[in-house]
Amino acid sequence: QVQLVESGGGLVQPGGSLRLSCVASGSIFSPYSMGWYRQAPGKQRELVATKTSGGSSNYADSVKGRFAISRDNAKNTVYLQMNSLKFEDTAVYYCNVAWMGRNYWGQGTQVTVSS
Repeated sequence: QVQLVESGGGLVQPGGSLRLSCVASGSIFSPYSMGWYRQAPGKQRELVATKTSGGSSNYADSVKGRFAISRDNAKNTVYLQMNSLKFEDTAVYYCNVAWMGRNYWGQGTQVTVSS
């Protein structure tokens, strides 16, 4: 069983920054991918960014140049640094681990960009 605990969401003004964190615990062993997805009201869940154990990153076009994903393999932790936030970044952000053909999800953390 894999558990994911997210933190770091909140309310921020346009142009501001937030940093999300997610810690994975339980029976999980490298290699596995960690990442972030988001779901806005009335929309489907979408990929934001992922990072493999080997360090390869993948970003949605909408966040390239503004968001940065990083991970600490020793701590089973993934981070998402979000800069230059826009209204359209408002969503529930979910941590994801892809391992052994299965996807594991956190409970989600709300990010609201509002003036």
